[in-house]
Amino acid sequence: MTESAAPVHQKDRPWVMRTYAGHSTAEASNALYRTNLAKGQTGLSVAFDLPTQTGYDPDSPLSRGEVGKVGVPVPHLGEMRKLFRDIPLTEMNTSMTINATAMWLLAMYQVVAEEQNPDLSPDEVAHLLAGTTQNDIIKEYLSRGTYVFGPEPSLRLIGDLIAYTVHEIPKWNPINICSYHLQEAGATPVQELAYAMCTAIAVLDQVRGSGQVSEDDFEKVVGRISFFVNAGVRFIEETCKMRAFVQLWDEITRERYGVQDPKMRRFRYGVQVNSLGLTEAQPENNVQRIVLEMLGVTLSKDARARAVQLPAWNEALGLPRPWDQQWSLRFQQVLAYESDLLEYDDIFAGSHVIEAKVAELVEGARAEIERVQAMGGAVAAVESGYMKQNLVSAHAARRARIESGEEVVVGVNRFETTEPSPLTADLDAAIQAADPEAERSALASLEAWRAERDEIAVAEALAALAEAAKTDANLMHPTLVAARAGATTGEWAGTLREVFGEFRAPTGVSGAVGVADAGAELGAVRERVRRTGEELGGRLRVLVGKPGLDGHSNGAEQVAVRARDAGFEVIYQGIRLTPEQIVAAAVAEDVHLVGLSILSGSHMELVPDVLDGLAAAGLGDLPVIVGGIIPASDARALVERGVAAVYTPKDFGLTEIMDGFVDVIRRAHGLEPEVRQP
Repeated sequence: MTESAAPVHQKDRPWVMRTYAGHSTAEASNALYRTNLAKGQTGLSVAFDLPTQTGYDPDSPLSRGEVGKVGVPVPHLGEMRKLFRDIPLTEMNTSMTINATAMWLLAMYQVVAEEQNPDLSPDEVAHLLAGTTQNDIIKEYLSRGTYVFGPEPSLRLIGDLIAYTVHEIPKWNPINICSYHLQEAGATPVQELAYAMCTAIAVLDQVRGSGQVSEDDFEKVVGRISFFVNAGVRFIEETCKMRAFVQLWDEITRERYGVQDPKMRRFRYGVQVNSLGLTEAQPENNVQRIVLEMLGVTLSKDARARAVQLPAWNEALGLPRPWDQQWSLRFQQVLAYESDLLEYDDIFAGSHVIEAKVAELVEGARAEIERVQAMGGAVAAVESGYMKQNLVSAHAARRARIESGEEVVVGVNRFETTEPSPLTADLDAAIQAADPEAERSALASLEAWRAERDEIAVAEALAALAEAAKTDANLMHPTLVAARAGATTGEWAGTLREVFGEFRAPTGVSGAVGVADAGAELGAVRERVRRTGEELGGRLRVLVGKPGLDGHSNGAEQVAVRARDAGFEVIYQGIRLTPEQIVAAAVAEDVHLVGLSILSGSHMELVPDVLDGLAAAGLGDLPVIVGGIIPASDARALVERGVAAVYTPKDFGLTEIMDGFVDVIRRAHGLEPEVRQP
């Protein structure tokens, strides 16, 4: 008796495989891209440095220490040419993590593609380009901090870019709605779903209301909207979250916007799996975390990611090396090409467990979407601080669960005993060091670029941009003229700053719910804070500062909330401060301690600037502590330079850190050590 043949399924195509990469210089990043493509990577994901993301040239005072640290500096067209040398852009699928300056970077990308294809017209080149600009400004106000302008002009730039690409670059995804960064800021799955959908609604309403896209073309706008999501280690819940995204997006685009074509309603997303959960302690455990997170966005065919990029095992330690990135790429390739995953239909279809969890997430997200829409939509919820406070509170609750042991993190709060790891035997060699010449190279390139360009043409192009910004004209066209003329990133953004002004988003700290009743440990620290304050003649005051352009404020916010709950008076003024501003605040507020949070790698430049500024202001004895992703050798150097303590991701116990604050303050004031209760 012969067995019946198994049904034949058409094998699903693999997702686009990317590695988020870019560092030091355009030349070094170009070499890395070409190497990664040769290893089987099927798309590019470009990481830009913070000055490029926030619209500053390398010679801006705010750029000090930040050039080439978390990505590649691209201050002008010449650097964009170097970045993509020998990479045919008309054959590439390129994702660019860029938001406030998205229009400018896409314009330079388009011009470089035109230069690579002199036999084609600009229109023909544009129609061949494929890729994505991240371009979600709402999440910048909530989590990542690389915004420049306020919500209204920012949405105008997004709407202009979407309208332009729909007409001129039809294969381009002009925006990624990025729930990824919301989860990094502490969002629950329901918050991640709801706030991403609210952002999409704000963007689509902006485009529809601008009058730049006809009713017939509006379906194309919806069809080009893509999402960039996060996948945590709870991979069953993450699978359900992705299926909930698919359901909600189909509902919203059909019911709110009347999109009839199912293809245009398809939820298209790429994913970077969770970096929030990567640990500095026993970092080898990050390998299995990354694999589990990858499964959450690939197992379900009906909600499978179409592009995946994975972090490296050592990103909680510092900048990954090319080998580390290769390892993460191989995770994807083994799953896609060795396993049988792509040979089957959706393996979760019909599962009552999955369906129940999806329904729960959808119901919760619908309710939160309605709350946000009732207060006026995503922009109103940003300006009021509503969404930010919710994220800070959710993150505080997560931290409290980890500290109490309720939420287990292997190697951190349980199973901490470990054998020596060969991966971290030499910590300084386990990560890639930032190129100390990157900033000098960028400054030299900028100077040479300005010397060679036609200054009159640049001035005329920027003046035309400014005039267009005062009208309702689409700004992509004058932006392309400025790029071709040779304007710089800082000049483009500076011109629009003059018209639109700047913006500082609410921090969410003052209204956040912390862990005020977190038990005996916090109670004991509160008592120490109170007694030490009495000895010094007043309440202890702590300044939490974020110098430089690093906008990842999650850690600083959690420190500020816990310090408040521990009884300190907390001064926290948000992101993107110069060392001079931090020193001025320390003087004005008469603080007992300055805490600096830096995750961009610029600590060796910015921390000494703060120390020198305090000394010049007569506060050389004021203790300074530093937190961030800081290699051990740098931590030792900072302590030798005068920093009182250095905290890194392995120091997850916020209440213990608060206890350390008291110790530092007492030592600085020559107070006797306290007798601790057993």
